[in-house]
Order: sequence, then structure tokens, then C-alpha cells
Amino acid sequence: METMLGFAGVVVITMLALFVALALQTAFLHLTIRLMQPATADRRPMRVAVAHGTRLVARAFQGQR
Repeated sequence: METMLGFAGVVVITMLALFVALALQTAFLHLTIRLMQPATADRRPMRVAVAHGTRLVARAFQGQR
């Protein structure tokens, strides 16, 4: 009987440790993603401004005709 209680205690403690480890891993993953976000938040190509400027020039030439 004591052996079964000991085994049940080990199982319960192991499951508790597993859930604590999973919660810590998830928290660290979210923290890592949040810390990396400013470095990758604004990744627009540089040609967008050139294309927009080209469109403005084309409109200006169309308006002169």
C-alpha cells in the first residue's frame, strides 16, 4: 500500500513539474517574440517610395497635356 502511495506521489509531482515547465516555456517563448518584434516590425521595401514618386510624376505629366 505504501508503494502505491509513493508511486502515486511521484506521478502527481511529475505531472505538476511537467505543467510548470510547459508554462515557463510558453512564457519565455512569448517574451522572446515580444522582444524580437521591434527589430522586425517595420520591414517595408525601399522601392515603395520610388514607385509612389513615379506615380506622382506620371500624373503630373498627364495633367500637363
